[in-house]
Amino acid sequence: MLEFLAILPTPEEIVKLRPSKALQTRISNLLEKNRTAGLTTEESQEWEQYQYLEHLVRIAKAKALLKLRKS
Repeated sequence: MLEFLAILPTPEEIVKLRPSKALQTRISNLLEKNRTAGLTTEESQEWEQYQYLEHLVRIAKAKALLKLRKS
């Protein structure tokens, strides 16, 4: 994510941002494990990091959409 932001993406690029297949798979696995067996401390921390990253991406996308609507 930091590498993506370092290139100073356009609002259009930000709106199109999607997680990789590997990340989607990892998140699905964590969700499933949380429902069935529960997460370890490390996995819980990893999940919290993903949630924070998702929050940042949503903010970036909202701001990008506002810029696109103004132009």
